[in-house]
Amino acid sequence: MIRKLLLAIAVFVVSMGFAFAQIDVNKATPAELDSVKGIGPKLSQVIVAERSKGAFKNWPDLQKRVKGIGNKNAARFSQAGLTVGGKAY
Repeated sequence: MIRKLLLAIAVFVVSMGFAFAQIDVNKATPAELDSVKGIGPKLSQVIVAERSKGAFKNWPDLQKRVKGIGNKNAARFSQAGLTVGGKAY
């Protein structure tokens, strides 16, 4: 009984953590971008530099403007909490 309760609490806590992990590529700081699994300091700097030319309109725009973000990485980054304009890939 206690074991099931602890498991339910753990699942709840983990799911709440994912709910707060949404990071919008158009608003995030380099440090916030670095926190997305698979995005390191180099890629976050490229994203921020490209974003300074104008906000990313959508995922295809991000993929077109930032080398190294193809379909596979876009899906992976989205699953890790990255959004473009609040939308997942």
